[in-house]
This record gives sequence, structure tokens and C-alpha cells, in this order.
Amino acid sequence: MFRCAVAMLAVLVATPVAAEVVETRADGFVVRDAVSVAANPRQTWLALTKPGEWWSDEHTWSGDASNMTLTPQAGGCFCERIPGQDGKDGFSLDGSVSHAMVIQAYPLKVLRLRGGLGPLQSEPADGVLTMTLKEIEGGTRVLWEYNVGGSMRYKPAELAKAVDGVLSQQLVRLRDHLGGIDDPEVPVENANATDEELSLETQIDALERE
Repeated sequence: MFRCAVAMLAVLVATPVAAEVVETRADGFVVRDAVSVAANPRQTWLALTKPGEWWSDEHTWSGDASNMTLTPQAGGCFCERIPGQDGKDGFSLDGSVSHAMVIQAYPLKVLRLRGGLGPLQSEPADGVLTMTLKEIEGGTRVLWEYNVGGSMRYKPAELAKAVDGVLSQQLVRLRDHLGGIDDPEVPVENANATDEELSLETQIDALERE
């Protein structure tokens, strides 16, 4: 079942227009997001590399986030197991999905993945997702940037909104998993926003100043 692609495309309808997309081009786009969590960089890194504990079931191919794994080393896979379902004709084989491959793992600081997430998997386009951790008072600021480029059958400006909505949702789930904290670089109204309301205007400004 193409649950992940369908769920991501549904965000095109659910997500309002907001200043969350940093850049759109004829052949791609860039989206960014940020949250602050009540965990030190080591705790945050360990949680980040266990997506099965906080990723949304709705944005998986198997329908169960516990099937997702991430190996934090170069060449490691952000992968998902698709359990087979036995039938009257006998047992079925397990399937699998490679969401992205790790191209850089700098423990406690940067985790960078390359791959086309969701509906981008069926397209020649590729993307680089950079996850950066920065220690702050009382916890860690987590910054995500997904830079997509290449040939695709979707309209980049529209797909960017969907992708940003989905990635924002996962980052909010990570924040809720670890506990959120107040951070002047991530305004309270944004830090406490719902998945569709998460805004990046001031967060993007902060990223560009660093």
C-alpha cells in the first residue's frame, strides 16, 4: 500500500500557505524547520536515530512506525520493514523500503541523509536532509533542512508545502517525545503550534544568522 505517498500528498490540501518554504525553483525546493527539546545533545542524538519511537504511523509504507530503523553511519540506511501477511496459500515474504541513506554522521552535531522521501521516491529527483543539533540552555535546538532538486512530475511549489508539512509534523513528534522547552530562537507560538500551524519565519531568520 502506498500509504506514505498518499498521506504526504494529502497535506497539499490540509496545510495552509505559510512562510515555511525557504526556496522554490523550477527543479526543486528547500524547506527548513526547528524545535527545541528538553534533552542534551547525546539524548537527542540517540532519540533521533530511533525514528520508530516517534515517527508518525501515517507517514510510513507499512502503517507502523515501529518498523522504521536508522543506522547513524555513512552508508547506513533509514529503512522500513514491511511485514508479510500470511494467507491461505502459505506464508508471504517481508518487504522493505529505503527512505534515505546516511552520507554524514557527526555524533551529537549533524546527521545528513540523501534520498527522495514519500512521493519523491518514484521520481528522478533527489534530496538531502540535514539534521543539526545545537546545545542551548536547558536542552538542544534541532534544525532540519531538506534540499530537493531534479526532475519530478509534481509542481515544486506545491510539493514543497506538502513536504514541509510532513517534516514539521515529524519534528513536532520528536519534540513531544523528548519534551519541549522555551527558546528565544523558536518563538513560543511556533513551538506550541499544531502540525499544520508550525511557522518558520523567525526560525529561518535565526538559521541564516548562524
